[in-house]
Amino acid sequence: MKFSGSRTYVATEDLMVAVNAAVALERPLLVKGEPGTGKTVLAQEVAEALGKPLFSWHIKSTTKAQHGLYEYDAVARLRDGQLGEARVHDIANYIKPGRLWQAFDSEAQAVLLIDEIDKADIEFPNDLLLELDRMEFYVYELQKTVKARHRPVVFITSNNEKELPDAFLRRCFFHYIRFPDRETMRRIVAVHYPQIQENLVREAMNVFYELRDVPGLKKRPSTSELLDWLKLLMVEDIPIEALRSKDSTKAIPPLYGALLKSEQDVHLFERLAFMARRERGGH
Repeated sequence: MKFSGSRTYVATEDLMVAVNAAVALERPLLVKGEPGTGKTVLAQEVAEALGKPLFSWHIKSTTKAQHGLYEYDAVARLRDGQLGEARVHDIANYIKPGRLWQAFDSEAQAVLLIDEIDKADIEFPNDLLLELDRMEFYVYELQKTVKARHRPVVFITSNNEKELPDAFLRRCFFHYIRFPDRETMRRIVAVHYPQIQENLVREAMNVFYELRDVPGLKKRPSTSELLDWLKLLMVEDIPIEALRSKDSTKAIPPLYGALLKSEQDVHLFERLAFMARRERGGH
């Protein structure tokens, strides 16, 4: 079975090639790209399109590689021992399988998502090398080896907050999701809002791409923010003329809070509008 996009996810040709290459090579697919370009959703869509169970492991700054394998709750066992609970004699009652274990144990081949791996400690990726290579790990408390019934399809996302170790990168198939061009973006919008007016999409996208091109922006708006903005424009019934306006006093687009996510960027636009007004006044 090959991935070719889905009803709700517009995949470019190079992304489909990357997904299918990673599956064929049995290597993790490392996906990078701007926040909001659909990296996390990709694993969900592939799992749904190929009819495979999905196990998602969302990484935080405090996450350790061990958490993905299993956790041993020694405190609960000690408490049960003090209370004289019968279950205390079986240590397996206090072993909680992590996402890797769950994916390894899946009866059908699973999709495993390791989301935002760069949020964790720099050693985190290296600590998973052996498990992802051999598709097995040892549980010391149970004195047994857990082996994957089927090698899962592994997706790893990164926002480039940290450089990943070379040894880890060598084991991955890499794909960078480029920011969608206008044609791809139009298809993405059509998937989410099939009834939207074409004129509204065209004018909103003009504003959106011009906004992304403004030098000095701290955070350029992403695909997900465009979709939110379009939804608001429809809900609030904003006239298309409000987007088409060339009046420099309205340099900040309506409902800009869906697009601009920092006061620095809002102030930048306010300064640009002020400068445009002064320049116009000078003429």
